[in-house]
Amino acid sequence: MDEYLYFRGKKLRYGYTTGSSATAATKAALMYLLDDSKHDILEVTIKLPSGNSLTISVNSLEKKENSVLASVIKDGGDDPDVTHGLEIYSKVSLRNDSKINISGGTGVGKVTKKGLPVAPGNSAINPVPLKMIRETVEEMLPEGFGVDVEIFVPKGEETAKKTLNAKLGIIGGISILGTTGIVKPMSEESWKSSLAIELKQSIAEYGSNEAVFLFGNRGKSYLEDNFTQRAGQGIIISNFVGYMFDRACEYQVRKVYFIGELGKFVKVAGGIFHTHSRVSDAKMEILTANALLVGESTENMKKIMASNTTEEATKYIEKTEVYSLLAEKAKQKCEEYCRRNGWELEVETLIISAEKEVLGNSRHFFDNFKNLKIMEKELKNMRRFKRSNRRLQNYYNNKK
Repeated sequence: MDEYLYFRGKKLRYGYTTGSSATAATKAALMYLLDDSKHDILEVTIKLPSGNSLTISVNSLEKKENSVLASVIKDGGDDPDVTHGLEIYSKVSLRNDSKINISGGTGVGKVTKKGLPVAPGNSAINPVPLKMIRETVEEMLPEGFGVDVEIFVPKGEETAKKTLNAKLGIIGGISILGTTGIVKPMSEESWKSSLAIELKQSIAEYGSNEAVFLFGNRGKSYLEDNFTQRAGQGIIISNFVGYMFDRACEYQVRKVYFIGELGKFVKVAGGIFHTHSRVSDAKMEILTANALLVGESTENMKKIMASNTTEEATKYIEKTEVYSLLAEKAKQKCEEYCRRNGWELEVETLIISAEKEVLGNSRHFFDNFKNLKIMEKELKNMRRFKRSNRRLQNYYNNKK
């Protein structure tokens, strides 16, 4: 993996996540545990979810009676967060069976609320880092042996007070996170500038006055799976909705197709144009208010309002038309925003779930945004509906 990227002539260094740190510490501890000669281990190389490799320095190694402790210093690169510089430990001990147990110790939070990727009662080690640790261990273990792995962070509880963990229902420490394993080194301003360049390039490359905005990787994956002809046009705008619509107006874009997950779109439907939780977070209030408008039950609205995440809230939504209502409102808010810039821009919105299924969309999203895969699926559904309709009609004719 490249260690640096260049932005406007400036050399910026990549960092790595708490998940990669925990994986590297685990690998170092297990290597030392299995090495009879007990050579010093100065660095380890781990495999990232992308298939690339990452080499990380080992900070410390300590042999206990039946285990080894190894630590890594978490490095955020040139875009550090509150976990930058934390010492992340892994304690590894062998088992006489083939079980692999991975848990969090001191300084790693415990999940107490539903709606997160980790179930309540478990350590806040997210699925991707958990998989990275497990696969690393599986590759190294002798046949017939298992391990107990405990990840702990001595200053984790103190550091967690500077995060949103308590609000999310994660208590007692930080979360072990990371979907890619690396931290991309960009400040907010340079990040936004790079997005503006990406939009300009997309307009030039496709010779079109249309753009495709995505909130994140889920939207990107959905686009690649379902709209292959449009996949190259997708720009991940992250939380910078207002900024990117400002640029769209400046570059005289006439139409934007906007795809993303519910949690972000709820905010846009409420007129919020920077969707990061540190800037704005009224998503449950907005979602509950719109659920009321479509006739959701009082009991369900109370559950929606009390939900930890919008993903959890979807379990209590029976009036699913709320999703298309939110999509229409997000469309209108974006168009009004551009109108205030003195530019008429048409927006179509598509809300997807965590599983990348369509939840709702603005009325005309699919009119000019189809590919053969989608059309074939819709044709099959149409034929099925027609057959079903014919059977129903025959039933009523026979009853007469």
